[in-house]
Amino acid sequence: MDILLYIIPVVLVFGAQMIVTSTYNKYKSVPNKKSLTGSEVARKILDKNNYTDVHVVETKGKMSDHYDPRRKTVRLSSEVYHDATISAVSIAAHECGHVIQHKNKYAPMTIRHAIVPVVNFASRIGYVVLIIGLIASAFKLATWGIVLLCATLLFQLITLPVEFNASKRAIKALEENKLIEKSEKDRVSAMLTAAALTYVASLVANAFEILRLFLMVSVNRNRD
Repeated sequence: MDILLYIIPVVLVFGAQMIVTSTYNKYKSVPNKKSLTGSEVARKILDKNNYTDVHVVETKGKMSDHYDPRRKTVRLSSEVYHDATISAVSIAAHECGHVIQHKNKYAPMTIRHAIVPVVNFASRIGYVVLIIGLIASAFKLATWGIVLLCATLLFQLITLPVEFNASKRAIKALEENKLIEKSEKDRVSAMLTAAALTYVASLVANAFEILRLFLMVSVNRNRD
């Protein structure tokens, strides 16, 4: 059982990452019919929504795209920023979906941002409490450490609707602004769905890890 609880999370995360990478590689070689780069798509979506105060910039790394609400900046990796492919427009539109969420005060996103400091603190102190509890054979204390680690599960759970909703907004923006052809919608959806799988896999993998820790503490407590 313990081995399975180690293996399953690794397989889930690795499998999801492989799907994302293969889908990204597939569609990064497929030009979009409007010949628009990711940066051009992002700028058009933002301007159409009157978000002229949000900047679109190039950032280092592969698949390092994200929206920085503090600096009001959409950061796109070099390939996404410069390429006129299905992958590029999909990812760029997704990040603009986050901008729209932020501007509209989308509840799950607001909650996620609000709990970041609490989650960071709980995850750090959780492992400390867990280790101290195990070393001292204070298994109730160790259990409280695991409870604190559950804050990361809550964060990941809230992240799911944020990511899926951003993708939904992305497809809507691409269609309404005629930035893709109707025949390209399925390809864009496939790209965004593959990306969302990583968040689902991470949530399930983390749940298995917390279950493994809980069982480990329970076994040690029974032996004691």
